Amino acid sequence: MLYDITMIGHVCKDTVFDGGVRSESLGGAVYFSSAAALRSGKHVHVITKAAEQDDLLLDEMRQNGIAVTRQDSPQTTCMALHYDSVDRERREILLAAQASSFSIASFPPVESRIFHLAGLVRGEIPEDFIPHLAQKGDLAVDVQGFIRCNEGERLLFKPWENADDLLPFIRFLKTDAAEAEILTGEKDREKAAILLNRKGAKEVLITHNSEALLCVDGKIYTAPFTPSNLSGRTGRGDTTFAAYLARRVEDAHPAEALRYAAALCSIKMEHPGPFEGSISEVYARMKAMT
Repeated sequence: MLYDITMIGHVCKDTVFDGGVRSESLGGAVYFSSAAALRSGKHVHVITKAAEQDDLLLDEMRQNGIAVTRQDSPQTTCMALHYDSVDRERREILLAAQASSFSIASFPPVESRIFHLAGLVRGEIPEDFIPHLAQKGDLAVDVQGFIRCNEGERLLFKPWENADDLLPFIRFLKTDAAEAEILTGEKDREKAAILLNRKGAKEVLITHNSEALLCVDGKIYTAPFTPSNLSGRTGRGDTTFAAYLARRVEDAHPAEALRYAAALCSIKMEHPGPFEGSISEVYARMKAMT
């Protein structure tokens, strides 16, 4: 079967602390991303690693129509997320357990228009996946999986030493504002996006609490986030990126795909968990944004 988007990365058992309230849920980039792409009408495949005893956690995705391939791991990735600002822009993330790394040798034969590397921590997806999968389809990469590092349970950002060699293989690159600054040294999001585009990433998407910013062929596009509340802040970047990919795989113009992604994510941020809305709701939000 030819999938529209195949997402590779660990699912995660999340414990979230927000304003003194503790909650537990399934998380991970592939969890939020797959829901956004699926509800945008795409055929989605998730390749993940988790312990056998946690296989039932994946049934939510399966029952929604997402094809899930679970590769066995001694343990499932677990994280604790502590939000410490009203806008939920600042958070501390602790890594309590980590599933084993992926390998090309054990990667299943898959046909897909887009391969989305949605790692959570450096080492989860080895760098050799980038040139390998770029030969098989358009490659989308979430930067966090290559610059977020585990230091005794704490997750810290570190420079991506091989970025300049690998960026030319990447069609779609996603970062947030902090990650973009680490990659480029630029605090200005527009300048950072242009620099990453010049280094070879063909479409650079940067998320921030106020907007999503895109650079394609040196041209900048923006679309605002318009949530009425931030109760569903977790998964913002993952949701935005996947919604953008879902429109680009059908050749929507980048600016239109960005507006769609920002509108969809705005709706998602108003409710905890993955996006559960409809395409018609997204277009209504897009209309209200103009």
